[in-house]
Amino acid sequence: MSEEKKIKKFKGEVSRQDRAALNGHQSAVFWFTGLSGSGKSTIAHALEKKLFDNGFRAYVFDGDNVRHGLCSDLSFSPVARTENNRRIAEVAKLFVENGTICMCAFISPLKADREMAMEIIGGEDFHEIFVTCPLDVCEQRDVKGFYKLAREGKIKNYTGISAPYEVPENPDLLVDTDKETLEESVNRVFEFILGKVKK
Repeated sequence: MSEEKKIKKFKGEVSRQDRAALNGHQSAVFWFTGLSGSGKSTIAHALEKKLFDNGFRAYVFDGDNVRHGLCSDLSFSPVARTENNRRIAEVAKLFVENGTICMCAFISPLKADREMAMEIIGGEDFHEIFVTCPLDVCEQRDVKGFYKLAREGKIKNYTGISAPYEVPENPDLLVDTDKETLEESVNRVFEFILGKVKK
């Protein structure tokens, strides 16, 4: 028997339900997808603070932050992007079991990768939030200059320029940051989250 087959999941004495009772709320994953510059991370971090201030256990998995640690060995190739999403989904699943409201802010441009994340996390716990914004507005917001470099051919496989973004067909929530203020977007997503975790 291989070492892998000898590994079995261990069930601890503290259940997810016990943690929910202690926290006073359920846990879930809110997966923010959209182009770079659409506002995913900005909204997610503002929500984290709003949830925290209101007594909720919440955490943001930010695309840039995980690239410095958990996924620092990955490139931006299609295969590496899939692995990046897989790792985040697996970690988010652990956080959900721990009773945490997770906000995952990743471009995650491919439908197949988002579906993989949902399968790992579980359909009842996974809520897809599509943060939409016109490409030209995203480019105007790009303080890092990545879109400009991508258009010059200096960055390869850049979503929206030289790599595709597959728009979610039926997201659980649509947020249009070109038509809403940050406060409006945050408040609307906050109410959506409350509807899922206050049971």
